[in-house]
Amino acid sequence: MKRVLFLCTGNSCRSQMAEGLINADFAGKIEAFSAGTEPHGLNPTAVQVMAELGIDISRQTSDHISRFDGRNFDYVITLCGDANEKCPLFFGGVKRLHMGFDDPPKAQGTPEEVLDVYRRVRDEIREQLGGFFQRELSGR
Repeated sequence: MKRVLFLCTGNSCRSQMAEGLINADFAGKIEAFSAGTEPHGLNPTAVQVMAELGIDISRQTSDHISRFDGRNFDYVITLCGDANEKCPLFFGGVKRLHMGFDDPPKAQGTPEEVLDVYRRVRDEIREQLGGFFQRELSGR
C-alpha cells in the first residue's frame, strides 16, 4: 500500500479534506495522513462539506509535521505555497510534489458563498489528486 502525507500550514482544511478524500476513494491502495507547519485545529466547515459526500473527517486530528519524523512515505504533497516553502527536507527518498489550492477559510461573502468556495476547493482536490493517483497506480 502506498503512503502519502499532505501538508498545509494550518492542517485545518485543505490537507484534512485531501486526507479524507484519498482514504475514502483509494481505500486499500493508499493510506493518507496530513500535517501542518503551524497546525491550528480542524476547520468545522471542512468537516461539514466533507460530510455532504458521506466522508466523516471529524475524528481526524490537526498535527504538527514533527509527528511524522522518521516515518516513511511514498509521496509528500504540499497543498499551499507557505507549506511548500517551509516543508523540511527530512523526507528522504520520497516523491515530493506541490499542488496548490485556494484557501477556503479566506473566502468572503454570504454564508452560502463561503460554503460554495469550500465545496469548490473540496471538489478540485478530489479531481486533481484522484487523477494524479489513478495515473500513479496504473503506472502511466
